[in-house]
Amino acid sequence: MALPKIQDARKLSDQELTDEILAAKRELFQLRMQKATRRLEKTHQFKHLRHKIGQMMTVLGERKLVATKAAQESSSTDAQTSQEQDKSVDAPASDESQSDTQE
Repeated sequence: MALPKIQDARKLSDQELTDEILAAKRELFQLRMQKATRRLEKTHQFKHLRHKIGQMMTVLGERKLVATKAAQESSSTDAQTSQEQDKSVDAPASDESQSDTQE
């Protein structure tokens, strides 16, 4: 049995990834129980499951990072836009105050 490919995890939605991670962790727990009771025959399954869990958690983390970065960029763009609007509103007001002081 070959190790799972990360492309398989990338095809899943966020909810499917979460469900798959939970299922893999449960299966890993079952393997640990089998090992403790000396009923485990295929010890390589530990490596495969840990590898699979790691891949799925990596994909989920990448997606969260992209979402966070996009949210920060949109909020910084909104902040810059509001600052530019504030400057444009403040500029005429400062001109009026200067003309009052010059008279």
